[in-house]
Amino acid sequence: MTSSGVFSAQTDISLSACNAALDESRNAPGRWRSRQNGGVLILFDIDGTLLLRASREHAEALREALGVVYGARVFGRVPAAGRTDTAIARDIAALSGVSAERFDSGLAEFIASCGELYARRAPPTLGDRVAPGMLELLEVLEGRPEVTCSLVTGNYEAVARLKLERAGLGRFFAAGQGAFGSDSESRDLLPAIARERAGAWPRERTLLVGDTPLDVACARADGIRVLAVATGNYEARELAEADAVFADGFELARVLLEDELAPSPS
Repeated sequence: MTSSGVFSAQTDISLSACNAALDESRNAPGRWRSRQNGGVLILFDIDGTLLLRASREHAEALREALGVVYGARVFGRVPAAGRTDTAIARDIAALSGVSAERFDSGLAEFIASCGELYARRAPPTLGDRVAPGMLELLEVLEGRPEVTCSLVTGNYEAVARLKLERAGLGRFFAAGQGAFGSDSESRDLLPAIARERAGAWPRERTLLVGDTPLDVACARADGIRVLAVATGNYEARELAEADAVFADGFELARVLLEDELAPSPS
């Protein structure tokens, strides 16, 4: 996506190509018919997917917690998109000379501190940060008994839950469900954790929705399908390894409701 939010010609071509692949996949037996076999678990990422521009205070809390727990004072830029909070924090801590062993020994305290500091910094409302179409999609899915919505995010759980609460989306995601950066430093392990918490939900009836190549990669690592939205920092062509790529939540909703969640033919 360009800085103005307008898709470039190259992005439009990528979207067309990815969604052409989706059309072809509809003919593959069992691939897009999970609705016939007991429902669908949809795992949503948060930053760049459900919410846009909602990470500044989160990043500030993470850096402050590094100072509190490890005495870190060097806060250089490290890759963040799609990574877990622990992976990001470990790289930043290393810039201040914090060893891996010391980092690991203080990790539980760091996770708790990050959550507490974010609660102090979090804006009173994040309703204006909800990504286009996502509220509308979640409202529709809430009324579909065959759909279970859950989370897979690199955010620590306390941070993730508060973001969603302040954005007015918390009600769509049940407590005790989902997988978070506080569950594992490796994002690749999170979909399996979320499926287990949903009652050992089978891979073939699980979808992940995300906005980064690492979201796609973690879905592939767990053997589940992944639908990407080009609403974060990546253009559609950079998300082409997903099963399909959509411009926003509105387009995602249209395909989900018309295909994946449409009534089964009699």
